[in-house]
Amino acid sequence: MVQARIGQGIDVHPLVAGRDLVLGGVTIPHRFGLEGDTDGDVLTHAIMDALLGALALGDLGQYFRRGQPEVDGAHSITLLQRVCDMMKENQYVIGNVDATVVAEMPKLAPYRKQMQEMLAQAMDIAPSQISIKATTTDHLGMLGREEGIMAQAVILLWPLI
Repeated sequence: MVQARIGQGIDVHPLVAGRDLVLGGVTIPHRFGLEGDTDGDVLTHAIMDALLGALALGDLGQYFRRGQPEVDGAHSITLLQRVCDMMKENQYVIGNVDATVVAEMPKLAPYRKQMQEMLAQAMDIAPSQISIKATTTDHLGMLGREEGIMAQAVILLWPLI
C-alpha cells in the first residue's frame, strides 16, 4: 500500500566575503554570501534533502558532487527541479513544505514571499504550500556570531493515485 511520506533536511554553510547571498533562489543584499560548490543556498539544499529523505533516496551528496560540471557554480533552484523530477518519477506530489532559516542577519521577512514564489515555481506547487520561517540563535554559537546560516525543512509527499 502506497502512503504519504515525510522527509526532513538540514543544511549549514559558512558566510564568506565575495559571494552573493542566495536563499530560496532569491539573491538577498548582504555583505557576505554562503560558501559552497553551488550558490550555497542552504534553504533550497535543506528542501532537496527533505525531498530525497521522504523518497528514501539518500542525500544530496549521492546525486550532486563537487567537481561535476552541473554542480560547480550551479543555481540550487535548477538542482531542486531535478530532485522534483525524481519525485515525479516515483509518483509522488508535494503536500506542503515547512522550512526554517536560522540566521542573525540579514532580516528575511522582506524576501519571504519572493522565496516562496521562486521555490513554488521550481517545485510546480502553489506558494501557499510553502512555509518559510526565520529565527536567530540570540547570538549564541557560530550562527549567532554570523559565521554561517542554517536551514531546516520538512516535507510531506502524497502518492499519485
